[in-house]
Amino acid sequence: MLLKTTLQAKIILALLLVANLVSAQNHSNSPLVQQTSEEEIEISEERLEKIDKMITEAISEKEIPGAVVLIAKNGNIVYHKSFGKADAGGKVLKKNDIFRIASQTKAITSTAVMMLWEEGKFRLDDPISKYIPEFKDPQIIATFNAEDTTYTTKPAGKEITIRQLLTHTSGLGYGRIDSDERIQKIYTKAGVVDLYTTKEISIAQNVKKLAGLPLYAIPGEEWHYGESLDVLGYFIEKVSGQPFDKFLEERIFDPLGMQDTQFYINDDDKNDRLVSVQHKVNGEWQNFPVTFYDPEYPVKGAKSFFSGGAGLTSTAEDYARFLQMYINGGELDGNRILSRTTVDLIMQDQAQELYKDQNKDYGLAFSVLNKEGVRTGGLGSEGTFDWGGYFNTQYFADPKENLIGIIMKQTQGATQDETAWKLRQMAISSIAD
Repeated sequence: MLLKTTLQAKIILALLLVANLVSAQNHSNSPLVQQTSEEEIEISEERLEKIDKMITEAISEKEIPGAVVLIAKNGNIVYHKSFGKADAGGKVLKKNDIFRIASQTKAITSTAVMMLWEEGKFRLDDPISKYIPEFKDPQIIATFNAEDTTYTTKPAGKEITIRQLLTHTSGLGYGRIDSDERIQKIYTKAGVVDLYTTKEISIAQNVKKLAGLPLYAIPGEEWHYGESLDVLGYFIEKVSGQPFDKFLEERIFDPLGMQDTQFYINDDDKNDRLVSVQHKVNGEWQNFPVTFYDPEYPVKGAKSFFSGGAGLTSTAEDYARFLQMYINGGELDGNRILSRTTVDLIMQDQAQELYKDQNKDYGLAFSVLNKEGVRTGGLGSEGTFDWGGYFNTQYFADPKENLIGIIMKQTQGATQDETAWKLRQMAISSIAD
């Protein structure tokens, strides 16, 4: 079956909706954006329905406890379903449930940075120390003693730039979750917050603490995932004169209609919709315990730490609206967030050979599929952008095909979960025109 929606052919639309009422009742063919010109949605419903089987099999095989899946084509949601459980107690997962999106926060923070760049507030190659003086004259690790975590440093010889923070080439690491043992121990000993905290600490305090620690490499010489976007969260506060959470709310979330996206949840209804983080214990899914972070950070504690790299909570539909804005060249529902030229800049390769993935480049906010990635097949058109989050959430957006795929889960620890690549492959192969 082919789903077609044409705004200028209302009679045909009505007939199709009646004809598909029964077979398409589980699909949401609702708009993400008000279309102002004739557009047509063409996607195979039979192929989309194969996703149901893929997800339910993953749940039955205990690869995941549950998932919310959303696919949008030409600005309209053509598939939006929930599967499985929201917690270890058996609560049924719903389509509008709220997830900790972790590193999916990064693209939103990067967008806020580029909005300020459009206003002429700074240049991309400005040193961050111009705005956060604590980063002046950075040092890199010279020697490190693993037994007592002592170390010596030497001058980096280069300042960290805003572009390097956006592209993860700043030399900053990621503390407890970093792959470098030196960074793990140095950051942990210094009390740097890597992800979240229920304690009363601000992002300014954390970033200033981070600025006093050595880098793992000279800025601009290596790609290394780290706390760069947390630094930029504080940078946004300094440049805009607003608290980071308020800037995002007023400048991005409200204009885009992202009503369920926030750092912390203070509403009982939303609290009830928050999905629990789960992990496997003896082959069974259980709610994740408190470790070096408390997974209940969005609903308890001081609620004062606004992590630009990992702090937001959101829904599949809210994040789809954010991605659709990018596909539209920076605009959604008449609200322009970025100019088309800025979106083009964000999608350009910025890390060059430092980002060691032959199929993808790294821009100013996303990983972006290149020609080699297209050649390998199944990942989308050239320019398709993507990323994911620490709690097993993933997304991709293909501007050429005007296609978005999002899968939201909340798990930690080792699993055999392959739903992300399978969804992407299946969504792309469902296009029928």
